Amino acid sequence: MNFKLKFARISMCLALSLAMSNSQSHHAFSSEFDANKPFQLQGKVVKVEWINPHAWIHIDVTDAQRKTVPWMLEGGTPNALLRAGLTRSLLHVGNEVIVRGYQSKDPDCQPKCRGSGRDITFTDGRQLFMGSSGAGAAPNEPQE
Repeated sequence: MNFKLKFARISMCLALSLAMSNSQSHHAFSSEFDANKPFQLQGKVVKVEWINPHAWIHIDVTDAQRKTVPWMLEGGTPNALLRAGLTRSLLHVGNEVIVRGYQSKDPDCQPKCRGSGRDITFTDGRQLFMGSSGAGAAPNEPQE
């Protein structure tokens, strides 16, 4: 087999495997989150993951019993967040934030509560969109 043909076959196999792994890891909003369960959380940022296909912001929220409840909040792609103005320089561990969004369909919050963040508000009042506009994303802002 000549080099060009071998290279073409290897390239095609690699492209197909990458396409399959990306399509399996991405999901529609409605498959994982419940548009009928809006939330508003206030807490401190403990970790930020700028990864594809969605960035994750981890915050610790203090509940009514003064217990710390960890939350993982899914945002849009890192590129979409950057275009919306949500940059690494704004999200620091220890920042106090308010996030509005929608809870996951997992009612047990194990190992952490999860949600899809729609917008994030900083202590200076600045509010930025952080949500996904993917298939099935909730069209309305959450009610308080």
